[in-house]
Formats: sequence, C-alpha cells, structure tokens
Amino acid sequence: MDILKLLVDYGVIGFLVFLSFISVGTAIERYTFIKKVDLSKYSSRQDVEMELTKGMHWIATIGSNAPYIGLLGTVLGIMLTFYTIGQEGFVDTKKVMVGLALALKATAVGLLVAIPSTALYNMLLRKVKEKVAMWEKLNGRERV
Repeated sequence: MDILKLLVDYGVIGFLVFLSFISVGTAIERYTFIKKVDLSKYSSRQDVEMELTKGMHWIATIGSNAPYIGLLGTVLGIMLTFYTIGQEGFVDTKKVMVGLALALKATAVGLLVAIPSTALYNMLLRKVKEKVAMWEKLNGRERV
C-alpha cells in the first residue's frame, strides 16, 4: 500500500503539476502569437481562426479533465485509508485523518490546475474572436 501512497502523492499530483505547465506554457505562447499576428497574411476567415486557435484544445482539455484526475487521487487516497483500517483491525483517528488529508490534497491540486486553465482558455478565446472580427472588418466582411 505504500506504493499507492506514493502514486497519489507523486504520480497524480506530479501529473497535475505537469499538466499545469503545459496549460500555462501553451497559453503564454498563444497569447504572444495572437498579439503579434499579421492579419493581412490570411486570405480567409477560416485560415485566421485555424491559425489563432492552434493548440488551444490542450488548455481546454486540461481545464476540463484536471478535476477528474484529482478525483482519481482522492479515490485512491480513500481506498488507501480504508485498506489501512481493514488491515489493522482498529480505527486510529490519526491515520484516518492523514489518509483523508492525502486524498483531499489531490482534489485541491486538480481544482488549482483546472480553474486557471479554464480562465486562460476563455481569455484566449475572446482574443481570437477579437482578431477574427478585426480580420473581417479589414477585409470588408463585417457581420450585420
């Protein structure tokens, strides 16, 4: 069961930290690209949209799935706690609380990854819409 504890502590939480780096890194790259993009190079609205949204699906995927990965850590932590209780045959409040704290730590980290990722994705999506609208304005294809 020590392997399960390490899996929750280093595996699940480590994976979530890794995903947060991917999310933030992709968001920084997309933000800088969107700021400096030359709209005159594109001949169609679809080309502009495809170029501006490259890689943004990773941010959205991480934002929507990080809570589930954290929940997996929570389930594994609770399983570990109940296994320990079952093996020892008595309930030691200290061990139960430590096990539950470990479980909840994974959920908290999952949420700490998901919330900023979702906010970054929404911010970038707004910037993309602004650039597409600017392209349409520059090319005489304004929406009514």
